[in-house]
Amino acid sequence: MEHLTDVPPRRGLVVFLNGTSSSGKSSIAAELLRILDEPYFHMPVDAFHAMRSRTPVPPDQLDTMLHRTWQGYHRAVAGMAAAGNNVVMDHILSAQWRLRDCLSLFVPQDVVLVGVHCPLDELERRERERGNRPVGLAARQLKQVHAHGVYDIECDTSVSDPLECARRIRDFLPARPTPTAFQRLRAGN
Repeated sequence: MEHLTDVPPRRGLVVFLNGTSSSGKSSIAAELLRILDEPYFHMPVDAFHAMRSRTPVPPDQLDTMLHRTWQGYHRAVAGMAAAGNNVVMDHILSAQWRLRDCLSLFVPQDVVLVGVHCPLDELERRERERGNRPVGLAARQLKQVHAHGVYDIECDTSVSDPLECARRIRDFLPARPTPTAFQRLRAGN
C-alpha cells in the first residue's frame, strides 16, 4: 500500500463557476468534467445543502445554519485543492461575505474565476421550466452575484450552450494570465 509520503505534493486548481441560480453552472460543470484532460471533482454548493438531514430547523436558527453550511463548503473546496485535487466549484456569490471568505481561504493563483451570465428573462423562463426553484430567486441574486466585477473568463449561457462554455474554459486554462481575478480581488481588499 502506498504511503502518504510517497504522494508528491501539489496544489489543485479550482475552476470557480459563479452565477445566479438557473444560470447554467451545473450544466457547464458536467461538460467540463467530461472534456478536461485531468481528473476534477465537481463540488456544487447545492450538494452540501442536500447532505443536511431533513430535521426541521427553527426559523430563528435558519440563517446561522445556512451561513455555517456555506463556510463549511468553502473550507471543503479549499481542503480538496490543498490536497492536490482539481475542483470545479459551482457557487453563487450572492452575499459579499462569501467572496471575502473564499478570498481568505483559496490560493489566489490557483483559482480561475468564471462569470456565468444569463439575462433575467431567460433566467425566469428556466426557473418556471425547472419548477424546483421559486421564480424570482435568480432576480434577487442578480445584483450582488456579479457585483465584484472581476473575472478571469466569462460566458453567457443564453448565447452559448454548456459544451461551448466548457470548451472556452478548458482552452483558457493552459495559458491563464496573471494576476488572476482572485489575486486582483485580494489586492483590492
